[in-house]
Amino acid sequence: MAKIAIVGCGAMGSVYAALMVDAGHEVHAVTLWPDHAEAMATKGLRVEGASGDRTVSIHASTTTDGIGPCDLVIIATKAFDVEEAAKASVSLIGPETIVQTIQNGLGSPEIAAPILGADRIAVGVVGGFGASIKAPGHAHHNGMEMIRFGAYAGLPKQLLQASGKIWESAGFKVALFDDIRQMVWEKLIMNVAFSGTSCTTGLTIGEILADADAWHVARSCAEEAIAVASASGIKLDVGDPVEHIRKLGGKIPGARPSMLLDYNAGRRCEIDAINGAIPRVGKPLGIPTPANDTVVGIVRSRERAFILREGGATGR
Repeated sequence: MAKIAIVGCGAMGSVYAALMVDAGHEVHAVTLWPDHAEAMATKGLRVEGASGDRTVSIHASTTTDGIGPCDLVIIATKAFDVEEAAKASVSLIGPETIVQTIQNGLGSPEIAAPILGADRIAVGVVGGFGASIKAPGHAHHNGMEMIRFGAYAGLPKQLLQASGKIWESAGFKVALFDDIRQMVWEKLIMNVAFSGTSCTTGLTIGEILADADAWHVARSCAEEAIAVASASGIKLDVGDPVEHIRKLGGKIPGARPSMLLDYNAGRRCEIDAINGAIPRVGKPLGIPTPANDTVVGIVRSRERAFILREGGATGR
């Protein structure tokens, strides 16, 4: 049995938590949503969907206070909350604690490393779960795809493998990567195609694929990301990258990317870490990124409007 803390236990974190508890691990769920924490602590955490339907008893709170050192710390917050989550996780670190950062886009491990130590961080990439919060203490997920991990900088291989076994014990499919840039960018090109496009149009992934104009935007964003990856010396081992994106998207036609779900719920979006990462990396390389620039500008403008309407609340 491992002692695990999931810092940022929203929709995806709740799926991780419930399956890990079900496997016999001691899991502490930390979320900034007081109603979600209270429901989990008093009534248990219910997760239903592709993994079945279960309600588990779990330690849940809005802070990391009193948890103590853990074997595994999973930072599952949105990208813009990683710094605060890492600072809150300092008290969870013991001599052999493994920290996994699992976010969309680029930049999260670089933020966490100076705070928690680069040599204890594993970078995680997940996709195809389609998780959402149905009500406080209740999460649903559509799929159960592979989770990929790689050592950030200096994490011993045996510790990376040990962390992977914890996930496997809970029923997750795990693959370990040596080249974390390849691992991250193979997921990023998919997110870049559909996240910003769905947020600006309100369409599901299947609707984007079926609409010539929406697919033109999505494909243009992806092609810019592919060009930036190539100029950065990153190998994408997926065959034709655009066809790869179409194929994966076709498997989840009814999915609404998390960026659209966040926007619809009045929460801050991860546009800067996803589509915004492409011009940020591409500009020094001389790669033009007009499609991503435009999508980022639209999403930021739409997001700014509702934040101002609600007096600055982001609903994290």
